Amino acid sequence: MNGKNPVPKVRKPKNPTPFNPETDFPPIPFDERHCRAALQLKEAGLPWRPHVGCFVWDREGWIEVPSPFPEKIYFILNLGHFLRLLGSIEDVVQKLVWLPTWHQARQIGEKLGIGNKELAGLFTRAEAETPGDELLAVYDLILKRLPTPFSQKPGTAGKR
Repeated sequence: MNGKNPVPKVRKPKNPTPFNPETDFPPIPFDERHCRAALQLKEAGLPWRPHVGCFVWDREGWIEVPSPFPEKIYFILNLGHFLRLLGSIEDVVQKLVWLPTWHQARQIGEKLGIGNKELAGLFTRAEAETPGDELLAVYDLILKRLPTPFSQKPGTAGKR
C-alpha cells in the first residue's frame, strides 16, 4: 500500500428476513383494518413525531426497501435511515402512517382522559375476540376523544 487508508467498500442493503405469520408472534397486528384505523387517527389530527420504537405503514410505497412485515409496515429502529430515505421529519410524518402499539395507544388514551374503567369495558364486550380487536377498540376510543373540529388543510394531518 502507499500509506493511504483504503477506501471502505460500500455495502448494498440486504433484504430483511421476512416475518413469518405461521411461526412468528407479531409485535402488533399486521392487518389492513389496523392500517385504515391508524390512517383515520392521522386524518383526525393525532399528533406524532417520528422516533425509534414506532411502527409505520407506507401506504403509498415511498420506501423502496422491502419491509420484513406484511402490508408495507416498517419498524423505526434507526430514525436516520428513514430520514435518508424520505427527507425531513416532516416528510416522514406526511408520507407514513403511524401505527401506535398497545402501550402507545394506552398512553395517548391517558392524555385524552380515557380511564381504566372505560378501557376495561372494552374487554368485557363479546366483539373484542382477539388482541387485534382490542387495539382497534382503543384506536376507536382515541378517535372519538380527539379534539374537534381539527380545521386542517389537506396533507397536514398529524401536524399541530
